[in-house]
Amino acid sequence: MKKLLIKYHSLKVQQRAMLWYTFANILIKSIALLSTPIFTRLMTTGEYGTFTIFQSWLNILIIISSLNMFQGGYTKGILKYKDDVDGYTSSSLALTMLITIGWSIVYVFFTKQLNAFFGLSSVLMIIMFFNLLVMPAFEFWAAKLRFEYKYREFVFASIIISFSSVLLGIILVVLCKSKVEARALADLIARLVICGWIIFNIYSRGKCLYEKQYWMFNLKFNIPLIPHFLAFYILNQSDRIMISKMVGNTQAAYYSVAYTISMMMNLIINALNNALTPYIYISINDKKEKEIQSSTAPLYFLITLLCIITMVFAPEIITIFAGHRYADAVYVVPPIAASVYFIFVYSMFSTIEYYYQKTAKIALATSISAILNLVLNVYFIKIFGYYAAGYTTLFSYMMLAMIHYIFYRAIVNSKLGKNVSIFNMKIIIGCSVLVLAVMVFMLSVYKYILIRYSIIVICIIGIAFNYDKLKKMIALFKANR
Repeated sequence: MKKLLIKYHSLKVQQRAMLWYTFANILIKSIALLSTPIFTRLMTTGEYGTFTIFQSWLNILIIISSLNMFQGGYTKGILKYKDDVDGYTSSSLALTMLITIGWSIVYVFFTKQLNAFFGLSSVLMIIMFFNLLVMPAFEFWAAKLRFEYKYREFVFASIIISFSSVLLGIILVVLCKSKVEARALADLIARLVICGWIIFNIYSRGKCLYEKQYWMFNLKFNIPLIPHFLAFYILNQSDRIMISKMVGNTQAAYYSVAYTISMMMNLIINALNNALTPYIYISINDKKEKEIQSSTAPLYFLITLLCIITMVFAPEIITIFAGHRYADAVYVVPPIAASVYFIFVYSMFSTIEYYYQKTAKIALATSISAILNLVLNVYFIKIFGYYAAGYTTLFSYMMLAMIHYIFYRAIVNSKLGKNVSIFNMKIIIGCSVLVLAVMVFMLSVYKYILIRYSIIVICIIGIAFNYDKLKKMIALFKANR
């Protein structure tokens, strides 16, 4: 324990900040994930489905109401207006609030039409607009803290919001008849407590609601990025919305449970990406591209094994997390779990695109995949119900990986030479085939426990054989961070 503390205190402030931000993000997502079994039992499938639709729309509408100013554009603004960061921040927040108020006025005039379009009640829409009003404040505040490597306040606030949202949600859902509205209101109240203080703090420090150059910078920088942000969230969120509209909220709830369980591995993928990105950048900069290939190869096996494990234990995981009512969702888990592998593959290719600042290619790839996903959903959900969404998601991510590969290959050919290969394509293709083969196989053997458990034994053996390689890879990451 003392050795760990000594090692921790020896870290640079940037490293400690990265460590705590990673911890906070994993903890927040874990709290949300672990609360799923509680709410799937307190709410009917229809109610839980409606709440997931509410969350999906909220994630999409925040892009339109805030222009996602608090992402890359805000960091650029901090550097550009470093002599008046507080004024720039308060002016940016005022702009997001003005846009949100403008959209809320539109809602007042077209309440019935918009309620019908979103599939939500007026109460849920009002709760949503309050969320849209205050959420950017937290994001601006958090982005500024990250820039300054101040992690304590962010970690504390994030944990408070997450825990209070779940605890208050349980209390209100149990006490109220309108359980969907109660769950959404709990989220809002949890945010308001912290965000109210943040809003006061931002305006009291910045004392600026309008500054033309700040507003023009934000609009010029962020509006062109809206298609990319929307495409990304459409690719992730549109399935549940379309299922709700086409076959009902109950089916949306089934799909949401399967999607949440299958995407648990994204926690690991995000952590790996955080470690890999600086390592890959440094290796390319130091002309050590060959080391990337040997170092990343074991990761594809690791992600493949995790995908297979998720597929194998899907019936048990669904029973634990959601109960027997959602047992039918097991057949959606394999294609979505396989999608996670292709998410990791495309993230590796896109890292090279980011390194060479080819962000337009990234936006194009995301937009093509999102449009493809929408078109496939419109056609196949009508025929096969919510099951189809799992396979359209898989196909869309496969196409996204292929498009990124084409862009990655063109960049490498241009910058490094045609004979250079940063990633081992034989391993990537081999693991892809294995994941897809196991997916097809598992769909036919879910009723046979012995066969499923035999597969897990094989997975454990696979991990054991690659254990030394994984240890070397982790050691290499630590040496380069």
